[in-house]
Amino acid sequence: MKNAETVTFGGGGLNRAAHLRNDAAGLGQRWENGGLVLLFWEGKPLVQRNDVDGEAGPDQLVWLSSDHPLVTGAAARSVFLGLNSSGDALFAAELLEWQPDGEDLSQIGAFRDLTEQQHPDLPEGQIFAELRSFMAGLSPWDAEVAATGKAVLAWHHTHGFCAKCGAKSEMIEGGWQRQCPDCGARHFPRTDPVVIMLITRGDKVLIGRSPGWPEGMYSLLAGFVEPGETLEAAVRREVFEETGVTVGPVGYLASQPWAFPMSLMFGCWGEATSEEITIDPHEIEDALWASKQDIMEAQAEMHPKIRPARKGAIARFLLDNWLADRLQ
Repeated sequence: MKNAETVTFGGGGLNRAAHLRNDAAGLGQRWENGGLVLLFWEGKPLVQRNDVDGEAGPDQLVWLSSDHPLVTGAAARSVFLGLNSSGDALFAAELLEWQPDGEDLSQIGAFRDLTEQQHPDLPEGQIFAELRSFMAGLSPWDAEVAATGKAVLAWHHTHGFCAKCGAKSEMIEGGWQRQCPDCGARHFPRTDPVVIMLITRGDKVLIGRSPGWPEGMYSLLAGFVEPGETLEAAVRREVFEETGVTVGPVGYLASQPWAFPMSLMFGCWGEATSEEITIDPHEIEDALWASKQDIMEAQAEMHPKIRPARKGAIARFLLDNWLADRLQ
């Protein structure tokens, strides 16, 4: 695809400055001397909600100076993200030991978390929000930075102990590795490969929905790539397992980092060689063939049954490009 890097979270151009990660002292100095910190709470980045003449404007990430009270003492557990265009060092850190007073937090971590949290020490409008709720409105650079910080912090949250001997591990290399002080084993951020498939037959596309999704929401089929498996084989296997549809030719279109919690989505196309659908209820709740007219009506929120895939997700990106005949 000629416009593959226009997918959300892709093509931001973040300078990750990986050559600086092994200089712990140097990173410490950069933190102290003008470092900027993107703060997360429960996996939610700090964002500025903007209103222009009463209308919602583009959201922007909020960067705190490293001497801000909310990030005091966070240097040792922060992740070095890279450098901005001015050469400032960028870090991501999690806000610990704070819970909003009197709020229902039952939606935290849910598929559709629309709640926002305002810390009393931050200006009005600077809130912690679920990245999926505003990802499509971010600039490409902000989107890449937010996804990077969210994914690496999520990895640290779930991989605090050595997988080899069980001892508590330590962050090194600017947060891009963990090392066990007992056995010396090194561990690297996990990225799970996932195929997401635009499966067509004539002018129809195969879409499905998982249990627990918002009512009427459909998307492209997707599934994890297994060890020893090619992307092409994963596409054919996942489609057949979920719907019983067989797939012939398969090709690659675009990829998207998906920090929910730490996946890399490989967008692929495939040509179906059969049409009958047999649902595996352990995999998905429903699947159907949708025409281009169906998808256009769904994107316009005018379809009686189908609600469109979320804006910013690679499924929506692939469907939009399919409708516009821009896949090649």
